[in-house]
This record gives sequence, C-alpha cells and structure tokens, in this order.
Amino acid sequence: MTSKSSRTILVIEDDSVTRTLYLKGLKLEGFDAIGAENGMVGIQKAQENLPDLVVCDIMMPHLDGYSVLNALHENPLTAAIPFIFLSGSDSRADVRKGMELGADDYITKPSTLDELLRAIATRLQKHASLKNWCNNISEKNPQSVTVEENPATTNPKSIFPSIPQLKEVFDFIEAYFRQGITLCDVAEAVGYSPAYLTNRVAKQTGETVNNWIVKRRMAEARSLLHNTDETVEQIAKLLGYQHVCHFSRQFRQHHDLPPHSWRLCSRNKEL
Repeated sequence: MTSKSSRTILVIEDDSVTRTLYLKGLKLEGFDAIGAENGMVGIQKAQENLPDLVVCDIMMPHLDGYSVLNALHENPLTAAIPFIFLSGSDSRADVRKGMELGADDYITKPSTLDELLRAIATRLQKHASLKNWCNNISEKNPQSVTVEENPATTNPKSIFPSIPQLKEVFDFIEAYFRQGITLCDVAEAVGYSPAYLTNRVAKQTGETVNNWIVKRRMAEARSLLHNTDETVEQIAKLLGYQHVCHFSRQFRQHHDLPPHSWRLCSRNKEL
C-alpha cells in the first residue's frame, strides 16, 4: 500500500457541503487535504501546492472540470498529477470524454467517502510505480518510447518497409499523412480500388493502409511531444485530427499512455 503520510489531496468542488465532507474525511484518514471552490481557484492551488492527486467535479460555473484537466495537463509542473473526476452523470459519453482527456478515474455522485478513498488509494499506488514503469518500458515495448528523428531533418529514419512495389503508396502517405487522409485517398492517388489496395498492402506487410497512416502519425506525434512544447491539442491539429479526443484515444491505444504522460516519461529519461 502507498503510505498516506504527507500525501496531499486537492478537492475541487463547488458544492460546499460535499467539499467539506470530503476534506474532513480525507484529513481523518491522514491526508493533507486542500479545498477549492471552483476551477480557477483549483488550478491556482494545484500549481502552488503540487498535490499528489486531484479530485475534481465536472459541472462547475465559469470553468468546468474538463477545462481544469486540460489546464493542468498543459503545465509541465502539474501534468503528471493523478486526476479523478466527480460527476452527477454516469452516461457513457461523459465517462468516455473524461477518460479520453486523460483522467485516471471517474466517480459518480452521490458517492460515499469509502468509494473516494478506495479510488484515491488505487491511483496513488499506480502513480507510485509509474516512474519505474517509465524507466523499464523501453525494454518491454521499445516502440512506446522510441523517438524518431524529426522528419524535417536530413535523412530521417523511415518507418516504412523498403518494398519497391509499394513505394508509391508509402510516398503518398509520407507526403500527406498530416492532412487527414484515408484509405480511399491513397487508393485514388495510386490508381487502385480501396479493396485491391488493402489486400495488396496487407499481403506484403501484414498491415492495412489505415494502420500505416496511423503509425506514421504516431511516429510524428512522438517526435513532436518529445522535441517541442506544442500542446496536445495543437499536435492533434498538426496531424490532421479534427478532435483531440480521437488523437488521444489512438495514442493511448498504441502506447498504453495518454500523450501528456508519454511526454513526461520520454523527457524524464534524459534527466
């Protein structure tokens, strides 16, 4: 179990009764608990105190919980802090949105103090092992932390296999992967039907055309996350994604981490 001594929990909740209940319960359990009555104050207190975990309501006036999470993720000092959403809604769409934005957990209100404490204990324990996991993941899954050379530099390392019959396909993907291209765009460019091109590429590479497009975007994403200070939303737009949630979901599927966490892991390796 993760020790509770000196652990600081920030509770961002506009309802004073709920906020007071959680703060009292956390203090009784040995945590250093800090309260914030709205999102703006919550961001300020997170930056000032750098808590070990943030619990945040979603529906708040002026600045909702989604905006709070985005703000914390864009600040290197607070980007890695575990984050638990509180919400009166249990709709799949709301839960999915919260998790795609990088939240670590989602608790539906009304919730008991025991439920909150269990969620906090789980997240703190997981976070305690994240640093070691980051240090070891390169041996378990090299692709997750490999940072390719910037494609704009001289002689970048290509992710595509050297297959002369597919050179035109891969050249088109390389030239236009930032523009939201699809299988149909590639097929039209090289003069084949989508079905024929899919079979041809899969037979020779074991991957679909769409997979190669996503792989190229993910390679560029890793380079941008590691080498630039562009926000996750800016990177998603640079890679042709219309919605940052779609980009974050695909990145998590390929790397087992959301973009902001991967960035922290890759940069910590240089320290």
